Amino acid sequence: MPQKTRLLLLVGTAKGLFILESDSDRKNWNLHKPGLPGWEIGAIHGEIRNGKPRLIAGTNSWPYGPTIRISEDLGANWTQVEAGPKFAEDSGRKIERFWQVTAGHSSEPDTLYAGVDNAALFVSKDAGHTWSEVTGLTNHPSRQHWFPGGGGMCLHTIVQDPQNAKRMWIGISAVGAFRTDDGGATWKVCNNGLPTVPTGEPPSDVGRCVHKIVLDPDKPGVLYQQFHGGVFKSEDAADSWTPISEGLPSVFGFPMSVTRNGDLFIVPLDSDMIRFVKDGHFAVYRSTNRGDSWTAMTNGLPEKNYHVGVLRDATAVDTHDPAGIYLGTTMGDLWHSRDGGTNWQQLPGKYPRVMVVRTFEIPA
Repeated sequence: MPQKTRLLLLVGTAKGLFILESDSDRKNWNLHKPGLPGWEIGAIHGEIRNGKPRLIAGTNSWPYGPTIRISEDLGANWTQVEAGPKFAEDSGRKIERFWQVTAGHSSEPDTLYAGVDNAALFVSKDAGHTWSEVTGLTNHPSRQHWFPGGGGMCLHTIVQDPQNAKRMWIGISAVGAFRTDDGGATWKVCNNGLPTVPTGEPPSDVGRCVHKIVLDPDKPGVLYQQFHGGVFKSEDAADSWTPISEGLPSVFGFPMSVTRNGDLFIVPLDSDMIRFVKDGHFAVYRSTNRGDSWTAMTNGLPEKNYHVGVLRDATAVDTHDPAGIYLGTTMGDLWHSRDGGTNWQQLPGKYPRVMVVRTFEIPA
């Protein structure tokens, strides 16, 4: 008999962390007491360590600055990491905010990565208690041409190759995609096929505004990307990109998620200037053929006068079959589908601006 599990939805907002809990049916949801109230949750990661659930949050605060915090009791109590990510004192750089916290390769269970603004990657080899800078990326030869996007020069996406512990991809706005094949010692710019973003800087191989990158779970070396001006696919480990935007109402958007069977989900927004859904009609677009075509999934979603956006990390999927799809809006609503995106229901509650959504399954 399959082991019973609890499904947690980790919802990081502009003013704290909210955790909703359900069983494997995903029909009824209970809300935990809010955690880290008042803190912006830029990143949240859940993992099982020594048989117990554990949360790692990247928090941001205008008066107090960015911090890494760890909870061993599902968010009831938090400990701030004293030896958290930081630049060398003589670098002239400082961390503005956390954008991503995620696990390393499964063969390295104590490894965590954090992406920050001012664009850099940090790694912890001791489960998040101490951190060091991945200087091979920070000192990349193209660094002099890096330029921030509207949200800052943020390293917002970290994608680990599950088959190769030394291979990883990262995304930086408005710089581009990079890949390492040697565990972070060196990095290759992976922007071939992506249009440039006007920055006022001289032309170079960077200057591409990547919004989100995901890896196909069944096809090694196949990646997908929501770009500032389009949706793209790579079939050669990001050495080159081709557009897969045909059939979409807009080429602008932020989030992208992929299920265990390879279905893709995005939320197109009206435009760069108008960063809410087109005509107030909320639609999640799904591709079941790896980007060859897209279908608007709208059953249960507001059809008019719903002028919201969905931020780059505010969508998530679970591992069930059919997959559960989850998203949070800039107006603090949560939506989910239990049938792979065909039908949608609103989850209980109203929240601050949703920054990040993650699923976390733990033993019952």
